[in-house]
Amino acid sequence: MSPASEVRDALRRVLPLIVAIAPFGLVYGAVAQDAGLTTAEILGFSALVYAGASQFVALEMIGLGSPVMAVAVTIFALNFRHVLYSASVGRNLTRFSPLQKAMAFFFLVDPVFGEAEVRAARGPITKRFYFVYAVVMYFCWMLSSLAGALFGSLIGDPATLALDFILPVYFLTLMMDFRRRYNFLPVALASGIVSLVLLVTVGPPWNVTVGALGGILYAVFAKPAPPRDTADKPA
Repeated sequence: MSPASEVRDALRRVLPLIVAIAPFGLVYGAVAQDAGLTTAEILGFSALVYAGASQFVALEMIGLGSPVMAVAVTIFALNFRHVLYSASVGRNLTRFSPLQKAMAFFFLVDPVFGEAEVRAARGPITKRFYFVYAVVMYFCWMLSSLAGALFGSLIGDPATLALDFILPVYFLTLMMDFRRRYNFLPVALASGIVSLVLLVTVGPPWNVTVGALGGILYAVFAKPAPPRDTADKPA
């Protein structure tokens, strides 16, 4: 593909996701502003941490007066899935220098991981496509966080607009991008069952990370996928 077509393709793929990400960022900015963070702190949190679910959890724990170490451990557990993301996507970044890989991993949030995996199943991941997609996503999160901080008081209760339901719908949509992959359903069920059991018995956030590991363990011991030419093609 030409450079221009790579950029167009990245924009075509990322723009629909912005519709889902922007309200999520608005709610984060509003909640953070209500929790007493300044606009600069809200933007700094989004710019450096750049992990929506973790930012919400951190705000809740800080509001409850949790120790800093407890907040850090919780965020680590919740974000451990990104280690798995980088291990998977990193194999396909063959055109990236070490510095470019490090930059790519900073932007490797959930939707970028999903798109990179789909892209890798269809062909090579180019630097132009990856960084256009990822940087647009990043600035969308920053701008929506800023808008939430400035105008969050106009939102009121997010539940009345169903904005509190954006996160689970977003993750479900991301997961369904892989529905045609070999062993998708049993792996998803294994992860879901382990996560639900831990949610009831131990509680969050460990159910997220360990639930993912449950699906990985199933995939390790399951029957190997058939050769590429006979396997299901990606969505």
